[in-house]
Amino acid sequence: MAATLKDATAIVGIGQTAFARQLAAGEKELACRAILAALADAGIAPAEVDAFASYTMEETDEVEVAKSIGAGDVTFFSKVGYGGGGSCATVGHLAAAIATGQASVGVAWRSRKRGSGPRPWKNTTVQLPTPGQWTRPFGLLRPADEIGMLARRYMHEYGATRDHLFNVAMACRNRANENPAAMMYERPLTREMYMTSRMISEPLCLFDNCLETDGALACVIVSAERARDCRQRPVYVHSVAQGLPSQHHGMVNYWNDDPLSGPAWTAARHLWKQADFGPEDVDVAQIYDAFTPLIPLSLEGYGFCGRGEGAAFTEGGALEMGGRLPINTGGGGLSEAYVHGFNLINEGVKQLRGISTAQVPDAATCLVTAGEGVPTSAILLRS
Repeated sequence: MAATLKDATAIVGIGQTAFARQLAAGEKELACRAILAALADAGIAPAEVDAFASYTMEETDEVEVAKSIGAGDVTFFSKVGYGGGGSCATVGHLAAAIATGQASVGVAWRSRKRGSGPRPWKNTTVQLPTPGQWTRPFGLLRPADEIGMLARRYMHEYGATRDHLFNVAMACRNRANENPAAMMYERPLTREMYMTSRMISEPLCLFDNCLETDGALACVIVSAERARDCRQRPVYVHSVAQGLPSQHHGMVNYWNDDPLSGPAWTAARHLWKQADFGPEDVDVAQIYDAFTPLIPLSLEGYGFCGRGEGAAFTEGGALEMGGRLPINTGGGGLSEAYVHGFNLINEGVKQLRGISTAQVPDAATCLVTAGEGVPTSAILLRS
């Protein structure tokens, strides 16, 4: 029988800084604060950390972080590409390293000053990467432009409307209104506000786009055996997957036969194949929400509904507390903070510990996804 990562490791510590449009501390300081908070949460000394995983877009690195927090000898370190698509993969890489004996205490993190820092696409002196040569000269300068084009095609093919996108934005804002750590805490959203807000990249309005955030988050992963002796209730990494479809081409998927069958579909096949349960058994989901259309696309890709049914799935409060699938219970990237999806990982852990500010009763399983539209990743967590 082939070896799997199923329940071999657990997340035992989570940490985060404050979230704001502008924080004074630099990215390394924010990263170290989040990591030390996660280690304290787990009851593990920094000197025991021997593995690190983060994003290729992370400006801090394992050498400086390890020195700054006082880590011991490090025996595993990795970085995952594609921005928000890498979030869950950082956990997966550490789970694989620990399960195979390459390390014993792993830390994954993301630190970002996007709120006060520059937008990546403003640097026009850098030669266009190959995908960008087919988008940016034609006016698709920002991720919002690329997702806007996918959204328009989705609306054309399946009859989705801005009301469906509003359902997504509203569900995330409602949860943020309950979360004191969220940037949109106590800042309600109404349908009128949504429908009359300025367009960012038609059909995406202001509230279809994620926040611009300074902040950092981290989590600590150990073996399932060690997890039983840690300070917090273990949250087991049940299944892990990454997804890069054949002939993939950035967010626009120009070369695919079906641009709306994105990386989520590839990741989902492997994720569920390795799991003991299916979409119908997921109690709560943290679905990557840099833009509202990613939610219906992901609902379809991960098997919660059929092709073209993701928009209709959002109707009737399905994404709200008590609905068919409560999502992004901390507020997500749309209304808590946008730190390339790492807050979704930590919120999944909170749900299965039973400490979320919008707690789903008796939640025992949680799907966490990374960015749809780019090479992606996902994890299934269980208590």
